[in-house]
Amino acid sequence: MQAERQQGQGGPAGPAGARSRRFPEVTRDTARPEGGGRAAPRDAPAPARQWPMLSVLAATAAGLLSTALGHPRVGCLLIGAVLIAAAVLRQVLPSVGMLAVRSRFTDMVTYGILGISITLLALVMEPEPMLEIPFLESTVRFIVR
Repeated sequence: MQAERQQGQGGPAGPAGARSRRFPEVTRDTARPEGGGRAAPRDAPAPARQWPMLSVLAATAAGLLSTALGHPRVGCLLIGAVLIAAAVLRQVLPSVGMLAVRSRFTDMVTYGILGISITLLALVMEPEPMLEIPFLESTVRFIVR
């Protein structure tokens, strides 16, 4: 009974001391996402270790400020571009600190889809849209009767 309990918790499973591949009965920790390590050495100051996340947050704040000051298209384009850049950072850099939330693939897809969506919405924003999507006007008129 004790050997089974040790085996379930990753303890020795036999005379060779091999560990079990089963998950422990009680989870004691959460695994860090792939690439979630520091983006700079341990002895660097905290902002330098988290520069990818801080740069994305700063540029997003600039986009929100631009939107609040009366330039919504510029602000939304900036936010969309920043999210696309976050997807690229997540793919290119081996460690991105707190920018890594989930697996690398999931983060890239999430940041990319949000960035492309916000950018497209900024381009079709009224008045004087920069991009004309043929079916969009009829769809909006159908929905907002």
